[in-house]
Amino acid sequence: MITVSLCLIVKNEESTLQRCLNSIKEIVDEIVIVDTGSTDKTIEIAAQFTNKVLEFPWEDDFSKARNFSFQQATKDYILWLDADDVLNEKDVEKFLELKKTLSSQVDAVAMDYYLDFDEYGNVAGKIKKYRLVRRMAGFKWIGAVHEYLDVEGKVESSNISIIHKSERHSKDRNLRIYKNKLARGEAFEARDLYYFANELKENGTYDKAIFYYNKFLNTEEGWIEDKISACSKLADCYFEKGEHEKEYIAILTSFIYDIPRPEFCCRLGYYFLERNELRNAIYWYYVAIQLEISTECSGFVNPAFSTWLPHLQLCVCYDRLQQYDLAYQHNESARKFRPEDPQILHNKQYLEVMKNRNLPSLGETYVGI
Repeated sequence: MITVSLCLIVKNEESTLQRCLNSIKEIVDEIVIVDTGSTDKTIEIAAQFTNKVLEFPWEDDFSKARNFSFQQATKDYILWLDADDVLNEKDVEKFLELKKTLSSQVDAVAMDYYLDFDEYGNVAGKIKKYRLVRRMAGFKWIGAVHEYLDVEGKVESSNISIIHKSERHSKDRNLRIYKNKLARGEAFEARDLYYFANELKENGTYDKAIFYYNKFLNTEEGWIEDKISACSKLADCYFEKGEHEKEYIAILTSFIYDIPRPEFCCRLGYYFLERNELRNAIYWYYVAIQLEISTECSGFVNPAFSTWLPHLQLCVCYDRLQQYDLAYQHNESARKFRPEDPQILHNKQYLEVMKNRNLPSLGETYVGI
């Protein structure tokens, strides 16, 4: 059976650290915690779980801190987490089984990372990440901000999920780091351009975000999932600015990099629905339902775009066409995923009447994506 070192870098994580460590203490054989300057009770909490609590001077570089934490590990494999990550009991059991069965020749294991949930407990955002890596493979972290682990060799994908439960987020921390890099005259690689644009967008600086997203795409470099994501975020920026034709072009640009993804099909559906071009809207919502995203997809995935959302929007389309039987069928399909949604329940009641009577349509009851 393999042994596992947990490596964490922390700073002022007193609100989440104990929860994280309690959730994984049964599955790891060593805990390494690297503190980058906490002023709260983080170190005190960490010391309750391990005697390997080390300090590392913060240099506006996440990779340096993570690489330092990896250097302190002594077990066969390294599991890395953030302080606001947790594993539930089911995934703890899966991890313990993985420890028994994993071949020592495997260099890295990918796990689902659940980033968000809707109000009904459905996963609203997930991504694959290599979370468990063989220590002797010597993998390094790259990038001062939004760092990534440079993994190669024999890799596997597991059915283990890690849940992100953030309780706080500094909107300007990463933006400040990038602006400092610019001020120092440091060259931005393609990946830097993409993440800098993300930070600008998150802070509402849409014109500059658009500039850097386009600059990133024009390099023709970088990870394909970042390119697809950049198209989505470009569309977001144009939507916020009310420039809907440019939003439309950004959506279509994503098709350069891969077959249409459900997210973009739903966005096209909404684009046409807003213009009351119902035939086109219906086409794209049906495509979204029929598409399947590979379980190996390592990019960001929101299951809503291939489940309840296109069905709900098809309900709107067919209601406007006064095809109430079809509208009802799609509302029922959406209800399978969100059985307690007040809007869907309202639609159910309304459409049960409309199938038998000629009443005014739902009109603008629904909001889009």
